[in-house]
This record gives sequence, structure tokens and C-alpha cells, in this order.
Amino acid sequence: MNEALLQDALRLRRAGKLAQAAELYSEVLRNEPKHFEALHALGILHYQGGRLEEAERLIGEASSINPKAADAAYNHACLLQRLNRWDEALVSFDRALAIRPDYLEALVNRGSVLSALKRCEEALANSDQVLRLKPNFAEAWNNHGGVLQILERNEEALEAFDRALALKPNYADAWKNRCALLTVLRRHEDALEAADKAVSFAPNDAGLFGRRADLLVLLGRTQEAVAAYEKYLALKPDDAAAWHARGFALQTLQRRHEALSCFDRALELAPDNRELRASRANMLFEVERFEAAARDYEILLEDDSAPAWVRGYLTICRLHCCDWRFLAEERPKISAALEAGQFVVDPTGNAFISDSLREQLQCARIWAAEKYSVAGAPFWNGERYRHDRIRFAYLSADFRTHATAFLMAGVFEHHDKDRFETVAISYSADDKSPMRARLMGAFDSFIDVRGKSDAEVAHLLRDREIDVAIDLKGYTAEGRPGILSHRPAPVQAHYLGFPGTMGVDYVDYLIADPVIIPEEHQAFYTERIAYLPDTYQCNDRKRRLAERIPTRLEAGLPSGFVFCCFNNNHKIAPEIFNIWMRLLRNVEGSALWLLQDNAAVAANLRREASVRGVAPERLIFASRTDPAGHLARQSLADLFLDTLPYNAHTTASDALWAGLPLLTVLGSTFAGRVAGSLLHAAGLPELVTGSLADYESLALKLAKDPSTLARVKEKLRGNRDSCRLFDTERMTRNLEAAYTTMWERYQRGLPPATFAVSGALPP
Repeated sequence: MNEALLQDALRLRRAGKLAQAAELYSEVLRNEPKHFEALHALGILHYQGGRLEEAERLIGEASSINPKAADAAYNHACLLQRLNRWDEALVSFDRALAIRPDYLEALVNRGSVLSALKRCEEALANSDQVLRLKPNFAEAWNNHGGVLQILERNEEALEAFDRALALKPNYADAWKNRCALLTVLRRHEDALEAADKAVSFAPNDAGLFGRRADLLVLLGRTQEAVAAYEKYLALKPDDAAAWHARGFALQTLQRRHEALSCFDRALELAPDNRELRASRANMLFEVERFEAAARDYEILLEDDSAPAWVRGYLTICRLHCCDWRFLAEERPKISAALEAGQFVVDPTGNAFISDSLREQLQCARIWAAEKYSVAGAPFWNGERYRHDRIRFAYLSADFRTHATAFLMAGVFEHHDKDRFETVAISYSADDKSPMRARLMGAFDSFIDVRGKSDAEVAHLLRDREIDVAIDLKGYTAEGRPGILSHRPAPVQAHYLGFPGTMGVDYVDYLIADPVIIPEEHQAFYTERIAYLPDTYQCNDRKRRLAERIPTRLEAGLPSGFVFCCFNNNHKIAPEIFNIWMRLLRNVEGSALWLLQDNAAVAANLRREASVRGVAPERLIFASRTDPAGHLARQSLADLFLDTLPYNAHTTASDALWAGLPLLTVLGSTFAGRVAGSLLHAAGLPELVTGSLADYESLALKLAKDPSTLARVKEKLRGNRDSCRLFDTERMTRNLEAAYTTMWERYQRGLPPATFAVSGALPP
């Protein structure tokens, strides 16, 4: 009876009717529980159906009933291998081989088990045995290569993969393994070629698209990497790590909002992954969604092991929202972290909360070590260039509609092209603006380097034999100080964009003035100071105000006295705001006119005003507008109140150019002394105060004494077209004198040294 059932079961298996066949085998076992063939066959059917535990039990029992059955021992070993029961699997493979020493499949799988058990030398010997039995077995050469790679015998491993591919050119797994090994060997071009071969033979292997994408990133082919990640994620949409990697690639391409979407998706898939949350928080920071970024940083900070920089960036996010509730307790923690040498915040962010030059120097040094450590030999090795004209290059991401361009456009145009060759090194997107077009016409050469690495840009500067390289960004957003870290030019300076020291030895000079950096402050700068005689800040006489000025009613302003501050909201500190609120209380009918960078600013500042006894509606917020319109509307205000520890910079010269008096406090750092420098150059030193008490007292006097304020406004109007602050040509000659002095020292073989430009050269 059992024989008939077995024959019927076999026919059903061949016909693909596996469930019915399994029922017949079960019936045989009900009749004879230790029937070897039925146990073995039913176990195989369970294996084919994915029921591995039951399959292992049945075949294991069959193998114990007939210990001489090599196939049963082999199948049992394979099941144990699938179940990661490695030691038991090895015993079963050994039993199969004891019965049949030339059992090739058992020998091959035994090698895989030995590799899994990290018994690599034995695995290698096993592999040698396989190849003796079948020297032209491509799969065996592939396995052999895998073991050699584990043993870090990489060149032999590569030869083994090549042998496998010579025998079987369409062997996708061998191409994959070759790709992985070449990646380890940092032969990324060859690895990509292997990945492409593997894809051609295994077009549905999702992992290959992921590996290709990773390699494209390593090769700097970021645009292609984004497309490769997209293909991979179409096949594996739930891979959080791949969404994360694609986000980083998009971030590199400055496609920030797309990158943010990738980080959002990654975090949906892995909500507890702190690395993903940190990436999203940082991207939210970059796209200026500060409230959302703060929420992510707060979650990260719940863990005591959170890195120090989480606290720093959380504090900066809150500043951007004018949320000062935790500022008093966070400032000393950030200072302590910097004192301990920890990376806690970038130098620009630190300038908003710190009035300590020592602390700012420490922050710059930490940031430079963290982000721009010097690797390899300098690109310039002491050569003396001899050119008909001194060659200098300006490096910036701001050759577009940007505050730096508004300040410097006139300087670029006024450079003496008979004496100097000017080069623009631009690493920002082309905004297609009239300003961009104007700047492109102002230089002898305008070079877009967005797609180049820092090292490639540095090589470009070296190949063009640039004499003086001037970084206009420093550590501000989109800056690339890593370019100068390769020392591509004999003289390297930074100017205008970043108000502080870079904290490195490869930037030789910082261009400043005696108000910005008095002699006693020099010790806190790693650069030598190139002192300009009037002010460090250049300005463009061509700036125009909109023809139509809105009325106060249109701007939402009252008829009373209007204090204003058009600085970025994150420059507003509670100590200054306290003064502003006292002024509003003491000047009846007055209002405070501010910019609004985000909705949280208005809500938080109005709340803070209410706490200080000021009606929230006396704070009036203006939205951003075009530059000409913004300049024109400033005439509606009566007095610009500056901030501390970070002054108005471009916004100060905007106000003065528009005829709006600005009142400042001379701070203790570069960022806190800029407005003082500008007011001296504008012929209005009386608006520079030495303390917060004097600042408040003078603001109140000007608000309550119309005749005094009128005299100040008249003086400002009379000075505008003659003062040194807005003399573009004079500033250009001063800068050229500074560059020439730097160049002459280099030509004489002298090291960088602090010097002062005595005055403008004759026009």
C-alpha cells in the first residue's frame, strides 16, 4: 500500500501538485512513522514551501534513520545553514562528505559555513579542495576569492574573481564581489565598471543600483548618484539608509528642499535613528525652518550622549525665532564646551551670542580643525611669479543678488586693469539677475566652479598663478575655506564676508580698520592685519532708491516717533530688547519697526514686549522686499537702533545711504564694532556710544529732541556724497594698496606682517 502511495505522490510532485503530494506522504507516515523516503520527501516539500523549521525536523529524522544517505545528510545541512545553525550544519556536511568524499555541492556549502564561522584558513583549504575536484568551476573561484578577501589577501582575491569571470563572463555575483573588493582598494573607477557589468547581467538586483550610487558619490559624480539612488529606491523604497544617502547627494548639489524630503522619508522609516534626525535637523536649519529644526535638536538633546553641537545649533535656531527662554542658561554651557575644545557651534553662530574675542578665536580653531583640516602638501611651494599685472582672485558664493555684491560691485568695476588682473571664482548658482550680469562684466575672468571640489579649485588658482587670493565668505553660509587650505596662492587673505578670525595659519591677512581691530585686539587674530585708513567696508555709489516711497499708513506705521532695526532677527539680544522696550515706554506714541524673518519672530517678540509692559501692537513688522524698495522705505523711520554683540553691517550702510541715522554701541569683537567704523567714515562719530547706558540715553534724547535729531539728519544728508564711507573709488585704491603691499612683501621673500595703508592713492 505504501509503495502505491509513494508512486502517486511522486507523480503529483512532477505535476506540480505539491500540496496533494504532501498529503500522500503524510498518509505513508501515519502508516509507518519512520519511513525514510516519506520523511525525506515531505521535508523537501516543506522546504520548498518555506516552512524551514518543520523541513529540518523531518529531514533530520530521515537522516538519523538512514545515516548512510548522503543526500539526506546534505539536505539537512543546507537547512541548518539556512537557519544559521552553523556548527550543526558543519557536522551534517561532514557526514555527507564522509559518505561521498567527492560530493562537490556539499564541499562548496561547507566552505560557506566555515566562512560564516570565521574559520577562514579552514575555509580556504576547503576551497582549494573544491578547485582540485573541479578546476574550471566558476562558482568555486568566486567563493575562493571571497575567502581570500576576508583574509585580506586582496590581490589574490582579485585574481580569483577574474578567474571566475574568465570561465563565466556573465557571472553577476562575481562582478559584484569584484566591485566590492575594488571599492575596498579605493579603485573606484574600476569598481564602477564592475558594478555596471553586474547590472547588465542582473538588472533586477536592487543592491547593485545602491552600490553604483555609492561609488558615484565617491567619484564626485553626484548628479549621476542621485539618479542611481532613485533607481535603487524604486526597487527598495523602504531602505532608510538609501533615502539618507540620496538626501546627502542632493544636499551637495544644493537642492536643499529635495534633500529635506529624502531625510523626511528616511526618518519615517526609522524614527528612532538619531543620525537621520540630526541630518534632517541640519537641513531644516539650512532652509531656515528654524522652529522645526529646533524640535529635532530638542529630541536629540534628550539623550545625554548627544554631541555638544546639538546644543549650539538649538540655541542658534531659537535665536532665529527670538526665543530667549533658555538663552541665559545655554550661553555658559556653550562657553564651557568651547573651553573644553569641543565643536559646539560654527564661528558665525558664535558671534551672535559671544562678546569674547578669546572665545571666538577658540571657536574658529575648533571649527577649522573639524571641517577644514589640511591634508597633503601645499599646492604653492614658494615660487615667485612675475607677471605684467598683479593677479588677484576673489572667491565667493555671492556674485549675485546678495549683500556682498551690493557692497563690492563698484570696487570690482573700479579696479585699475592696467595694474591688476582680476579673477572671480564663483561657487553659487547663477540667479540670472542684473547684478550677476554686472559682476560678470566687471572682472577680467569670471569662473564658475560650482561643480569642482575644493582641491580642483585650488589647482585652478595655482595653474593660473594667482598672486593674491581673497576669500569673501570665510565661515559664512556657502563659504568654502577648504579651497585656501590647499595653499594655492602665495598670499591669501579674507575680507568683508566673515567678521572675525579664521583661526588658521594658511590665511595670511585679514583686511580691517583701526576701529574694527584696535592694536590691543590683534593677539586674538591668527591673521596679520591689513589696516585700511577710513573703514574696512566698501560701498557702491550706484545703489538706487525706489522712486516711490510708501506712506507711513501704507507701511502700517503710526504718526509718532518710529524707532527701527532692520538687522536680521537673530541679532536681537534680550539685553538690547530691554532697552528698546524702555524707550517705547518713555516715548509716548512711539513704535518699533522690525523685519520679520519668520512667523515665530513676531509672536515671540510681541510676547516679550507684553512681559515688559509694552503693548504688543507697538511692534510693527515689515516683510522683505526688493533692495531699492527697502532703501526707499527707510526714510519713514526716525532712528535706526543697532544691536549687540553683533552690529548692523550692510544694513548700517543701507540706512546711512538712505539718510536714516543709526545709533550703535561699540562692542568688544569685530562683529560688534562694524557700525562704529561706518559711522566714523560717514562723519557721524557722535552716534557711536561706549556703553549700553549711553546708547539708551542718547536714543531717548534724539527721540525727545526733534531739533537735535534734525541736525543729525541734515549732517548725514550733507555728508553722503562726500564722506569716505561712500567713496567707492577711494576705497578701491585703498584695497589695491593693501594687495600691493602684501604682494611686495612676498616678492621680497618676507613673511606676512601687520601693516597700515597710509591713505588713498591719487585717482
